[in-house]
Amino acid sequence: MSTDRSWNDRKMDIFIGDLLRAGVLSSALVVLVGAIIYLVGNGRSPADYRLFHSEPSDFRTVRGVLRDAIALRGRGIIQLGLLLLIATPVARVAFSIFGFARERDHLYAIVAAIVLLILVYALVFS
Repeated sequence: MSTDRSWNDRKMDIFIGDLLRAGVLSSALVVLVGAIIYLVGNGRSPADYRLFHSEPSDFRTVRGVLRDAIALRGRGIIQLGLLLLIATPVARVAFSIFGFARERDHLYAIVAAIVLLILVYALVFS
């Protein structure tokens, strides 16, 4: 008994592919804009590789990254682009839960939800 559902595996695959493509492209664009801003402001300063300088403490939290990006600081915008890149597969898993639930494939929806919980836990607590 096959029913013609408006939501099927093919549409879900196409949407997920578009979601991943849009996430990677938007991330690359944000990083590029941040790199341009950073190089315009700091491109002529000499690099000193004798001492290791870690990232500023602002970049250890999402709030700090957003604050620097809103202030149009190049490094903050680059970090925002990297956060977008990290969020892309997380969004894919979140959408998969929706897609599987809509297809009434409860086992895969549960597995995808567990994967999402693991991803969020790893991102928040590591």
